[in-house]
Amino acid sequence: MDIFSVLTMIGGLALFLYGMHVMGDGLSRASGGRLEKILEKLTSNIFRGVLLGAAVTAVIQSSSATTVMVVGFVNSGIMTLQRAVGIIMGANIGTTITSWILSLSGLQGDNFLIKMLKPSSFSPILAIIGVAFLLFSKKDKKKDAGAIMVGFAVLMTGMETMSGAVKPLADVPEFTNLFLMFENPVLGMLAGAVLTAIIQSSSASVGILQALCATGAVSYGSAIPIIMGQNIGTCVTALISAIGARKNAKRTAFVHLYFNLIGTIIFMILFYAVNAAVHFSFLTQAAGAAGIAVVHTFFNVFATLLWLPFHKVLVKLAQWTVRDRQGDEHTVEKSLEGLSALDSRFLENPALAMAQCRVACAKMAEVTLGSLDAAISLLDTFDERILEQVTEAESVVDKYEDRLGTYLVQAAKHEMQTKDSHTLSMLLHCIGDIERISDHAVSIASAAREIYEKNLAFSEAAVGELEVFSAAVREVARISMEALKEENTAMAFDVEPMEEVIDDLGDEMKKRHIDRLREGRCTIELGFILSDLTTSYNRIADHCSNIAVCMIQAENDVYGRHEYLNSLRYEDNRQFRDQFRKYKEKYALPERVKGTPRVDMRARMQPAR
Repeated sequence: MDIFSVLTMIGGLALFLYGMHVMGDGLSRASGGRLEKILEKLTSNIFRGVLLGAAVTAVIQSSSATTVMVVGFVNSGIMTLQRAVGIIMGANIGTTITSWILSLSGLQGDNFLIKMLKPSSFSPILAIIGVAFLLFSKKDKKKDAGAIMVGFAVLMTGMETMSGAVKPLADVPEFTNLFLMFENPVLGMLAGAVLTAIIQSSSASVGILQALCATGAVSYGSAIPIIMGQNIGTCVTALISAIGARKNAKRTAFVHLYFNLIGTIIFMILFYAVNAAVHFSFLTQAAGAAGIAVVHTFFNVFATLLWLPFHKVLVKLAQWTVRDRQGDEHTVEKSLEGLSALDSRFLENPALAMAQCRVACAKMAEVTLGSLDAAISLLDTFDERILEQVTEAESVVDKYEDRLGTYLVQAAKHEMQTKDSHTLSMLLHCIGDIERISDHAVSIASAAREIYEKNLAFSEAAVGELEVFSAAVREVARISMEALKEENTAMAFDVEPMEEVIDDLGDEMKKRHIDRLREGRCTIELGFILSDLTTSYNRIADHCSNIAVCMIQAENDVYGRHEYLNSLRYEDNRQFRDQFRKYKEKYALPERVKGTPRVDMRARMQPAR
């Protein structure tokens, strides 16, 4: 085998991998997001999960893609860890369809029908049709179909090119001896795992093995350990996708790993134990493409049947590997419990549907208020666990906004009373403001992390001012969220005076920072962080004001937003002026003191041991 044959083989491999990528992308686009929706609506039935996982993977031709998708769903709270197990099991079965398609290239016979079933015969036809769709069609669906056809044709061309390039290796003793070495189960599994981990596709690595079978040098004794290793190597993609994700997403990736790793170990022990007793004669025979497909399918079906009765053990293993920290009771699943109120059966009764929406919105407000309190607490004592909780809460609130918004739009299609209509309009506006408050909580937490990691030092004056500002923001958020939860309009009237006080605090904080900057008692870097915090605080107060105004409008149906605010600020509104004065005195900034020393923020923010 010369250098040109090596280049041909590399070129065939490149075409094979690219064809698989193009075909997979085309299939995913053609699904129009329906695959994700099917997975989202998955029930807790483990058997249905296996079937769905197999079907989805057979369609998109990648167990790695399915598993990564499931990791994402668990990470976002759409799917629980328990429900993800069935999908992962099914994905391992569904991925074997690729090896069966590739095995068609080994069909033999002079019959016209058999010849046409060979990919080398029908691939050019698919390529011509696919290119025509891509070049001349203006419809997206036809373009996606064209991409699928062209991807498949390129994949099969790469397969044929690889097979042709490696055929001369049959006469190379060194190559034959290499595969004799892989008859050692440990070395064979290691080789398969490494290859699959590198190209991150078990379907692709099995296809490469099927191409190498054209040399006749690959025996079943060598192929079986390699296939087992390929099933372990495919777990790398899910493990990589879980880096930086939440605990349950990481556990999902470990479920995939344990499924394949333990399944492989048990399969290999049983297989070689039986072989020691009966001595399988086929192990010395040359493996074919169809034989590789049979082994690949048999193992994945075996592993699924093995784990089905013990699927809860997989969950326990994953939870043991990725453990909850002591005292960490915050979970995405618990926070999302409020969404169970949004049952589609309530839509026929709009009054009941609105009551359920209020329940879900109250839970959304509760999660957001907790997230904001946690984020502000990081400015005093920094803790990575609290930071993680703030990030988790933001994802939960996003989910609430999406589900609640969709549910409210569906409810709006039904005839309802004026009061319910006002409630619907109010909630639609409020959920957007609550979600934005959650976003600002994440920004505050990020600023706290930057202060801690860079060991920045605020002056004592700035620290004192920030404490007052933080307390004011906490109170305005508490008042607005409690008013919303308790449907207390009287409480909502207190929000606007607080918002005015917070605006004044923000302006005064900026002026004082500029003075400290001129006196050399502060740095520009700290100024940026302080400006970000001030902006987040002011925006939070604005969103709290929006919530309160929406409540008042829904209750009284009198004012538009601007009319209401004008009635407070520019008319003789004694209640507003009294409340404004009360909060102004309560949240007055400390007197300016020149020459105050800086505070070591990292030491101050160090969590207690």
